Amino acid sequence: MGKPKADILQGTLALLILKTLAQGPMHGYGITLHIQRVSNDVLRVEEGSLYPALHRMEQEGWLHAEWRTSENNRRARYYRLSEAGRKQLATEEKNWARLTEAVASVLQFAQ
Repeated sequence: MGKPKADILQGTLALLILKTLAQGPMHGYGITLHIQRVSNDVLRVEEGSLYPALHRMEQEGWLHAEWRTSENNRRARYYRLSEAGRKQLATEEKNWARLTEAVASVLQFAQ
């Protein structure tokens, strides 16, 4: 019957993170701010969701991470896309397009 709701939501977060990191390396807080700003404050990613997702994506080989000094002179973990992450981004974008097309079809259905 397709993906369970949690998988769809988790996949959506992965898509948002991958797309954000396609802009260049960022630390976790920067990723959160970017998603919030670009979505006009509609989407807010909480730390409790972001960091487990980043860790999972790093384990999958989609991201590389390294410690650096942030613009505030603090130590921060910066994430960047790997080649596998770029491929996964393309897959996630295709899946998202299929999902939104399917939802739009149901919403536009007239009896």
